[in-house]
Amino acid sequence: MTDRNVIHATFTVERTYAASPARVFAAFADPEKKKLWFKGPDEWGPPDQKYDFRVGGEEHSIGGPPGEPKHRFYNRYLEIIPGERIVYAYWMHHGEPLASASVATMEFRPEGDKTRLVVTEVGAFLDGYYSAEGREHGIAWQLDAIAGVVEA
Repeated sequence: MTDRNVIHATFTVERTYAASPARVFAAFADPEKKKLWFKGPDEWGPPDQKYDFRVGGEEHSIGGPPGEPKHRFYNRYLEIIPGERIVYAYWMHHGEPLASASVATMEFRPEGDKTRLVVTEVGAFLDGYYSAEGREHGIAWQLDAIAGVVEA
C-alpha cells in the first residue's frame, strides 16, 4: 500500500522579458507559440497536447522520459484578462495516480518597454510523486524558455 501524504506549498517565480505584456501574453494564448516552450526536454519527444485558451477551457500535455510513467498535465482556465492576468487550476498525474493539484496565477506587469511575469502557485503535492522544489524548478525552466519566443 502507498504511504499517503500531502505536502502543501506556495512559491513565486519571476522573470523579466524585453517584450511588451501583449507579446508575453501571446506566448500563452497562441498555441503555435506555446508549443515552442511548453514541453519537456527534447529527449522526451513530442508531447500529446491539446490547447483551449478561454475561460472554462481545458488543456492537457502528456509526455515523459522514454520507458517511464507519463507525466500528465491537465488544466482549466478560471480567469483570463488579456495582457494582464491568467488564473488557472491544474492537476498532474505521474502515470495513473494523481500526483499534485494547484492553483496558479500569472501576472503580466509592464516595466517600461519590458514585462515582468510573476507566477505564483499554491499546490498540494501528493504521496511523494512530485515536490514543490521540483515544480518550482520546472516552472523556472519553462519561463526561461519563453524568453526565446518573446524576445526573438
